[in-house]
Amino acid sequence: MKKLLLSWKYPSILLFGIGFSNFGAWVYLIALNLIVLDMTNSPLAVAGLYIVKPLATLFTNTWTGSVIDRINKRNLMVGLDLFRAAFIAILPFVSSIWIIYAIVFIINMARSMFEPTSMIYITKLIPIQQRKRFNSLRSLIDSGAFLIGPAIAGVLFIIGTPVLAIYINAIALLLSGIITLFMPNLEKGNILESSVNYLSWSVIKKDWDIVLNFSRQHIYIMFIYVLFSCSMVMATAIDSQEAAFAKAVLFLSDGEYGFLVSIAGAGIIFGALVNAMIINKMTTSLLIGAGSVFVSIGYIIYAYSSTFSIAAIGFFILAFSLAFANTGFHTFFQNNFPVEMMGRIGSIYGLFEAFLIISITILFGVTSQLISIQLVVIIGSFLMLVITILLLIFCVFPSKSKYYDDICLK
Repeated sequence: MKKLLLSWKYPSILLFGIGFSNFGAWVYLIALNLIVLDMTNSPLAVAGLYIVKPLATLFTNTWTGSVIDRINKRNLMVGLDLFRAAFIAILPFVSSIWIIYAIVFIINMARSMFEPTSMIYITKLIPIQQRKRFNSLRSLIDSGAFLIGPAIAGVLFIIGTPVLAIYINAIALLLSGIITLFMPNLEKGNILESSVNYLSWSVIKKDWDIVLNFSRQHIYIMFIYVLFSCSMVMATAIDSQEAAFAKAVLFLSDGEYGFLVSIAGAGIIFGALVNAMIINKMTTSLLIGAGSVFVSIGYIIYAYSSTFSIAAIGFFILAFSLAFANTGFHTFFQNNFPVEMMGRIGSIYGLFEAFLIISITILFGVTSQLISIQLVVIIGSFLMLVITILLLIFCVFPSKSKYYDDICLK
């Protein structure tokens, strides 16, 4: 027992820091939506906040991987947490919507750097035998943040204002940075590359060539990665029509729509709980493949729904299954990609994913205006089902089982 507790000392601290950051992020998101809506009285201005994130990804991911792979990951995570805390704390003092967009853009640039950095640090810190368990617990924390974060935001709005909620998130990020300082410096004493030429064109071009060569040499790994990413792109595009679908197809009131979203939150947290309990009895290949297929099935039930109850069943199934799919994908990524290249691979492919999200979301929005929201959601759900069935088939090939065992490529 003592040995087990010691082996989970730092993973537990890391999960605690992730939890702080995620709860704060949900509070911040809801509060910022309300602040912008109060300032402009324009739903379009609020929608603009959701375009800023993929735009920030497009701007940063061409070069961030080259930086992330070459500097100290723990120190970078601490710096990014403190950087975001400072800029979030500035937001309540801003009265111009365009300056708010600019600050949110900068915050999302930092977030785009933080996510691949934390993935690399987690991969280095967590032994391969513990990764599935760690990822299932992280999924549980993420789902808890999704469910509890908005509730905390609601309480804060009752006792204070959205500005108070913004400050709470800044404090959460500050605490997350401080907690990360107590984590081991895994690259202490390592000889890291000089920072002089991190952002030179020659270095960036060379890094893109390295990622391209890796992709050619490991076609199967990249194929699974791309298929899963495409399924998540489709999910994001379908989600962009969620509110309009609830109003125009299901004829739900604001309260009923809020309850529907709460059911999805319950599905996520229940799925994460079940996932954490049975994680060692499921293979990584089934987590990714079967989990993704059931997410698609949930979307199809939702797409064909004409009543609240059927839509609720679809929401619960897709949310429940998402915990399994994400846990499997994160484990697959950590076990099969060289840790020294994760930043560049994640950033470069994340660039294309952000481009697809923007393009397909716009396409879905325009098509919904021209024909039918329900038809667009149905088509999107079936496209996602085709992608995830392919993903399941290629995941469960017996000859590919080595990619899902507790081994590392590197």
